[in-house]
Amino acid sequence: MQPEKFDAVVLGGGIFGCYAALYLAGKGAKVALFEKEGQLFQKASLVNQARLHGGYHYPRSIATAALSDAHKERFTREHRQFVNSSFEKYYAIDRFGSFTDAGQFERFCQYLKIPCTRIPAHPLFNFQRLEALYLTTEYSFDPVLLRQFYVHKVETTPKITVRKSARLEAVQKTTDSWAMTFRNAEQTQPGPGMRCESPIVINATYAATNAVNRLFGVRDLDLTHEISEIAFFTSEQFKNKGLTVMDGPFSSIMPFGLSGFLSLSSVAYTHHKISYENLPHFNCQVPEDPTCVPEAPGICTTCPRRPKSNAYKMLRQMQQYFTNAAQFTHWFSYFTIKSKLKTSYIDDGRPTDISVLSEKPTLICLFAGKVNSIYEIEKIV
Repeated sequence: MQPEKFDAVVLGGGIFGCYAALYLAGKGAKVALFEKEGQLFQKASLVNQARLHGGYHYPRSIATAALSDAHKERFTREHRQFVNSSFEKYYAIDRFGSFTDAGQFERFCQYLKIPCTRIPAHPLFNFQRLEALYLTTEYSFDPVLLRQFYVHKVETTPKITVRKSARLEAVQKTTDSWAMTFRNAEQTQPGPGMRCESPIVINATYAATNAVNRLFGVRDLDLTHEISEIAFFTSEQFKNKGLTVMDGPFSSIMPFGLSGFLSLSSVAYTHHKISYENLPHFNCQVPEDPTCVPEAPGICTTCPRRPKSNAYKMLRQMQQYFTNAAQFTHWFSYFTIKSKLKTSYIDDGRPTDISVLSEKPTLICLFAGKVNSIYEIEKIV
């Protein structure tokens, strides 16, 4: 079969891949969007705390904080129907072990011109454990509704061809294009693959970034990977509220978009396993299961070998900051692989890394973890 030709190919069907495909199609390009899983939006784009970052979260990384705040208004405006902006969001400083004190946090917010009001007393919070509590302005987005919106949009845009269950297997570089071969990821035995050519490829595969980069013969990103859990709770007393305790080994609970659930994460207990290799190697990956290997990680939530939940450990840690007036009920947890740049350990930053790793033909590596930064692709394409 002759390879199908496209103006651009996007690898990875999360929100960054979907947005990149839509942006290119909007410029008139014929685009192919390839996703290894059977559905789009199955991993980190769905499994996250759904925080629409306003900058507060990164008092030791001005660059990450400023980037988060820069795109917040545009993302909120363009996705208003999926954004929960009607809850009270608090940030707090733990009395013990925080890397940031109250004075530093206040100066940080003043420098970025983001609102924070110190709250001296509140019936739900334990001020014996909290050095300071601040009422802030921060929203959450709804990943489930966002997935429905973007899946419908890419699948109904005439300029975009969507291919699911497609794992990239081989790449050849021609004079002015990439020749790629994909196989059906659901097949255990090799079979005839799909072939396509394009002068531009965008790698937006997140946890599989380096595996894809290697197929194109370009450099790795220096990454670490963690199998992470987001736990979901309800609370009659704390509904329509959120609390993030930072900066250090603490925790955060806040509305999960418009779902009615509260998402809970903890620096100490959310991350179950860590891989310091550039590909995500974990001991739960076994040879008899080809759906999850370091070169092509799978979906952790549905995996029978996923870690035992730490939801109640997370809750016990979080309850230190509440009075007995607040009660919580655990319902379920999601799991996924979270990847980040190794340099993030210096200041806890989450920079967006967009690099042109090859020209003529072009390979763009898009690595990002904050949903507001989907617009960064517009600066380089």
